Amino acid sequence: MPALSVMIKPASSACNMRCGYCFYHDVANLRSRAELGIMDTSTARAVIDSALDYCGGESISFAFQGGEPLLAGADFFKEFFAYAKKRCKGVKIYYGIQTNGTLLTEETAELFAANGALVGLSLDGGEEDNSCRVHADLSPAFGDVMKAAEILRRAGTEFNILSVVTGRLADNIERVYSFFKSHGFRYLQFIPCLRPFEGGEGELYMTNEQYAHFLTTLFRLYARDFLNGDYVSIRRFDNWVRLYRGEKFEECGVGGFCSRQFVVEGNGNVYPCDFYCLDEWLLGNINSSSFAQMAECRLAKKFITSSLVMPARCARCEYFNLCRGGGCKRARTSFDYCEAYKKFFAGSQELFRRISEKMGRK
Repeated sequence: MPALSVMIKPASSACNMRCGYCFYHDVANLRSRAELGIMDTSTARAVIDSALDYCGGESISFAFQGGEPLLAGADFFKEFFAYAKKRCKGVKIYYGIQTNGTLLTEETAELFAANGALVGLSLDGGEEDNSCRVHADLSPAFGDVMKAAEILRRAGTEFNILSVVTGRLADNIERVYSFFKSHGFRYLQFIPCLRPFEGGEGELYMTNEQYAHFLTTLFRLYARDFLNGDYVSIRRFDNWVRLYRGEKFEECGVGGFCSRQFVVEGNGNVYPCDFYCLDEWLLGNINSSSFAQMAECRLAKKFITSSLVMPARCARCEYFNLCRGGGCKRARTSFDYCEAYKKFFAGSQELFRRISEKMGRK
């Protein structure tokens, strides 16, 4: 894992879509100012300079998210990549961009490919499973996202698929997985739909039974394909297999505690986590404080230590080494899927063993 992870929101919370489950829309609207503007050149350079000073010659990850980061424009990314290349002096820099894909062009796809950027494309399956993903005028975005996938392929840009798991998607996970495979999407991420901070009910949010069905069914498909030499990467399962084998995980939150990272909003405001870009967790501004200074502030340390608190039931659970209390701090405050995890892990040990055995002993 890189020594430093920096998430950048170059267009703040601005977005050209109105997805029904957007967690960042909820987060931003709980701030005194929801949208903090498009990031300017001086702020972007301050991010790069401070990151290079902080990392001590080790690698850095810059991940662009939103809102919709492509609203910042192609020139923003051209200038960012060029300045980072000029300043890095041998430091390895990894780039990632999470996008809804509707604004992607041949030019930006080729730019990302030329700079080795990994693109995350948001898609929840086939057209019938994408009812939450709509344009600002509420028209379906599915066709535009599929066009974006073709643009990325033609440009040779590395990309994966990110899906938000709602109750409906969980119920139809076999259909969704089949759709992804049939379209050659072999690198997948599934993230449970988060409830708003102020709570929420409804069909968007899975029950324990639905989540257990989702995990069990999808892991069976993942294991079947892996064991038959037809591997499809599913990030959460890849990381759980690593934990099962006593290896290091790479996905944020899988360890059950928060690690040090920084999220930089459009105006340079810095927060400790994408899920907590709130006024009460503002660490400072990159235009006036460095990452090194903010890492040592009381609030940054409090954020890390508060993530270490686990329910007593977790300490007694036989699956804690895999579940780690249900993932990251925000996940634990959004839902309680303890019973789903127990059911899944209890019924999947043999498949974990077989996958590990095929991978070979450490």
